[in-house]
Amino acid sequence: MIRWERHPRLRQPIVLAAFEGWNDAAEAASGALAYMARAWNATPFARVDGEEFFDFTVVRPEVRRDRRQGRRIDWPVIELSSATLPGAVDDVVFVTGPEPQLRWRSFTAGLVEATAALDARMVVTLGSLLADVAHTRPVRVTGTAGEHGPGEHLGLDRSRYQGPTGILGVLQDAFDRAGLPTASLWASVPHYVSQSPSPKATLALVERASAVLGAAIDLTELEIASAAYERQVDELVAADEDALAYVSRLEEEGEDEMDGELDDELAPGLGWLGGTGPAGGAAPLELDPGATDALADEVARFLRQHGSD
Repeated sequence: MIRWERHPRLRQPIVLAAFEGWNDAAEAASGALAYMARAWNATPFARVDGEEFFDFTVVRPEVRRDRRQGRRIDWPVIELSSATLPGAVDDVVFVTGPEPQLRWRSFTAGLVEATAALDARMVVTLGSLLADVAHTRPVRVTGTAGEHGPGEHLGLDRSRYQGPTGILGVLQDAFDRAGLPTASLWASVPHYVSQSPSPKATLALVERASAVLGAAIDLTELEIASAAYERQVDELVAADEDALAYVSRLEEEGEDEMDGELDDELAPGLGWLGGTGPAGGAAPLELDPGATDALADEVARFLRQHGSD
């Protein structure tokens, strides 16, 4: 299942995993992993054979052309890479790629075997979900520990979530059964800007994950991108009275929620499927359903056109 290009010698690494797709609203989780891997100069050492686990009608291969090789097919792949953490006593292994569609139990069993071969000491998964939150507020990152998780020193409790899950939930369960400590970090993304990558949510996940790892990382690039992102969405929302009122309502609800304790893990499934927020939160807004969809489309187009400004 896993094709090893080399077997790196690592110091009881911490494994960070994130997957594109259902667990990755606004590409925040996969973006966080990509940023950390680049910042810490991670080098690939293995990949998962996608033939067994991908439905290529869902995650399609792409045709590429280059001057040397001409036309080629790039197939979806899940890659394992490693890096030495600056200022930390551990190494890190990154597991990233599209969420597989097939044979999840075989897939997770293979990753459990690989982490055992690497003598990993902990697995941390990253995800992002859609929620009724305002883009102007700090990104809410919720964290949970698995059955054997490092709860006390990370300040995490066990998850109380019940309901639909994605590959991250299945993977965490597999590591729990194998007796390996796990933790999971999730960022909440405003549903009305879900179609565009969110550097603000990515920044929040990178900050939290690097703190868990105890490693230094330069956040300048993400901080600049996050500020530009928020400014651009501000301008678009300000130009529409309904949108401005909607975001103001979300801001007020966010202030109310700060007075109470949120659920430790807002349903990753329900958040992605359009849930209305944490249990016991404010009632859904009485807004024309088409208004938020139109705003999402408009914001997405705006950010695509002006993302490099």
